[in-house]
Amino acid sequence: MRLPRILAPRVTASAHCDLPCGVYDPAQARIEAESVKMICEKYQANTDPEFRTRAILIKEQRAELVKHHLWVLWTDYFKPPHFEKYPNLHQLFNEATKLAGAAGAKGATDPTKADELLQKIDEISKIFWETKQA
Repeated sequence: MRLPRILAPRVTASAHCDLPCGVYDPAQARIEAESVKMICEKYQANTDPEFRTRAILIKEQRAELVKHHLWVLWTDYFKPPHFEKYPNLHQLFNEATKLAGAAGAKGATDPTKADELLQKIDEISKIFWETKQA
């Protein structure tokens, strides 16, 4: 039995939390970035083509999640006073999301790219926790 057309949804939406929920933590991005690094290491250690194909697919999905979690922090958690107090914060997020993207860990299989990403996330995390203390 199908629902009448009038009852069918007209718009589908998705979001992290548009309440906003207030639950933010850079650990979400870090966990996904650690996964990207481990996948790169496993990729380098394995020559099986099927394994490598799966590894790349999963690594790219995890890298996309890193970007998502960083964007949520950047756009939902941090506010103008934070950017005033930490003038390099926009630059850090820009660099981190690029490192998570095609020019970085998403597009590479070199674990050092993931290490660079993890370092940026650590810098963002330090600032995040300083703002939580204030």
